[in-house]
This record gives sequence, structure tokens and C-alpha cells, in this order.
Amino acid sequence: MKFTPALQSATLIKRYKRFLADLKTAEGEQFTAHCANTGKMTGCAEPGFNAFYSTTDNTKRKYPHSLQLTENQFNHLICVNTAIANRIVQEALNAGTIAELADYQTITAEVKYGQENSRIDFLLTDENKPHCYIEVKSVTLLSQLEPQSGQGYFPDAKTERGQKHLRELVEMVQQGHRAVLLFAVLHEGINQVSAAAHIDPKYAQLLAHAIEQGVEVIAYKAKISANEIQLQEKCSFQP
Repeated sequence: MKFTPALQSATLIKRYKRFLADLKTAEGEQFTAHCANTGKMTGCAEPGFNAFYSTTDNTKRKYPHSLQLTENQFNHLICVNTAIANRIVQEALNAGTIAELADYQTITAEVKYGQENSRIDFLLTDENKPHCYIEVKSVTLLSQLEPQSGQGYFPDAKTERGQKHLRELVEMVQQGHRAVLLFAVLHEGINQVSAAAHIDPKYAQLLAHAIEQGVEVIAYKAKISANEIQLQEKCSFQP
């Protein structure tokens, strides 16, 4: 996915009210940008971090600027716009970048499924294979105790929604389909992903159960710049 035009840079003053972030340019201009992220963004939005933002000419937008990336004290670029995860996953699926999910005839986004009124991020179908249900989760939480370790975690806060998605994936496996939890790693400092049992022990337990039931877990890391973001490199997953 290309950022057209390329993202502009600023300094992050603060992120607040979940969806807002105050930025300041090198020329001293200060403004509020929209932040498309409902998570805690631990370690991703500290005051003083470099920030990269886009601007729209849509006059109906209250905040024409959108925070897209930040850069932490270790010079790791982080994509903080969670909506981008599904876009780059779809590009990777179309391009066959994710080898484990290649060679399906059709790719459909946002399909209703399951007993708990869910929507699967992507449904892959092929007349010669079982359906493949893919749930995408973006990973931006780097270990705060050992930030140089490359250890990333999901989730960064307790997530009942994420727990529901795991139950739905297990149900698909039980129905004879293929079910995949795909971690899109959107933090340059993360090289390995694990369940954040220290944050949401129930999610970690459900994930372990899902794996036992046959749910597959795949992690791919994005290459990030102010010009473009793409899923490129497979990461290891350790429950």
C-alpha cells in the first residue's frame, strides 16, 4: 500500500480521547489529527515521538489530518492506523505473498459467519479445498521490559471481541473448514509474536485451546516507510 502523497512528518505532542492526537511540525504549526486506533497504543504514542501523517481534501472531515505512523526512541517505525492492517493483508493475499494462504480462487472480505454474529476479515474459497476463514489482528505491542528483544504481544488490552473471534474460528474448524489467525506485525522492532497472557490471560487460554482444536496461527511483518507499507517477512509465533 502506497501513501500518496508521501506522509508528512511532525512531532507527537500527545494522544488523547482515543481518537485524537496533537502534532507539531518543524515550522511550529500545531494541529489535531485523527487517530484511527481504539487500543492503548502502549509504547507507540509517547510525547516527543516522531509522527507521520496524511492530509485529506475532504471538507466534510472535522480533522483533515490523520496520524498514520510513529517512530519510537529506538527508531522503530510503527503503523498506528489499525485500519491499514486489513488493507495490506488483502494486497498480500492478492499478490500471493503469504505462502500459507496462496492458491485460492476467490478472496472475499467482511463475510458474516459463526454463532456470535461475527464478520470474518477474509474468506478464501476454492472448489477443490475447504473454505479458509482468516481473522486479522494487528500487533504493535513491543515488550516494555526488554524492548531490544524483538518480542511482541497481542493483545495490548483485554479484548472480549478477540475472545469471541477465537471461539468463532474454533467453530469453523469443527465444521470442517480451515481457520487462520493472522497476526499482521506493524512494528519494525517486533520479530516474534506471543499471546499477552500477562494482559489478557483468558485470551491466551482461548488461543491455546484454539490451536489444540486446529486453528492455525501465522505472523507476517510489514516493511514500513513514509511512502509505503507492505507485508513482506514471516515472523515466528510462540504461544
